[in-house]
Amino acid sequence: MAIATKVLYMNETGRPQELPMSNPRADRVKDVAKLAGRPARLKRGRFLAEGPQAVREALVLHRERTTAGAPGVVHELYASESCLDRLPELAELADGVSLRLANDDVLAAMADTVNPQGIVAVCSFVDVSLESVLDAGPRLIAVMCQVRDPGNAGTVLRAADAAGADAVVLTASSVDIYNPKAVRSTAGSLFHLPVVLGADVEEFVALCKERGIGILAADGYGTLNLDKLQDENAARRLGASVAPSDYPLEAPTAWLFGNEAQGLSDSELALADHRVAVPVYGSAESLNLGTAATVCLYASARSQQAS
Repeated sequence: MAIATKVLYMNETGRPQELPMSNPRADRVKDVAKLAGRPARLKRGRFLAEGPQAVREALVLHRERTTAGAPGVVHELYASESCLDRLPELAELADGVSLRLANDDVLAAMADTVNPQGIVAVCSFVDVSLESVLDAGPRLIAVMCQVRDPGNAGTVLRAADAAGADAVVLTASSVDIYNPKAVRSTAGSLFHLPVVLGADVEEFVALCKERGIGILAADGYGTLNLDKLQDENAARRLGASVAPSDYPLEAPTAWLFGNEAQGLSDSELALADHRVAVPVYGSAESLNLGTAATVCLYASARSQQAS
């Protein structure tokens, strides 16, 4: 049996360096590519992050964890020379991580996209337990109930990150957030805030209520108007005398967001303290999931920040 050896060449600094991987049919390439499928991800507890933005955020989290003495996030990194030349900070962040150069054909074979933007990382799962999230005293949580589209799930997670939410929770019937399309849609936000997977929504709501966290359901037919709740919050901040609010947006809150086509089920709606509608002033029938989630999360975030 032949023994594999590393083929080296002299780079511009005069130091020996591995030749870039060039065979898209190599076993290592196939092994990485398998992580685009859910069975391989579940078996190995790893997933793919593609492109400079996602990989950068993965490496930042990796460094934070290893500096604190915790296990890292990034196990393998594959990049083109042109990508590292263009973005040298990625190589600096990758200090201590297994980094291999690869040509474009190899990267395309590894990645879920035709053009992976020159860099692919193999990462450990980063989700956390529901108990760890609730024990941290969160004030804003986004909950995806039966959200099936990976692009939508990634968009909601990214919106939650931008709004400063403390965590994102996906129910057991929602999409796998480690789906390559979902990871890309988060634009790196997957590595920024705690994510809980496979939650039972009834258990989640019960635990939230024990901790004084209100439950709001985003529902186009809701009896409460989001604009009215924001106006009431603004009036309280200004010290105006207002009637008691149906729900104080500045309170710790978990928002329930439903399936793209059917919305929240009757049983999910019944778990909420209130059903809240985002008013539509134009002729559109409704808002899509990502837009509605963004509006709701920012309404709570602004109220909480101002308070």
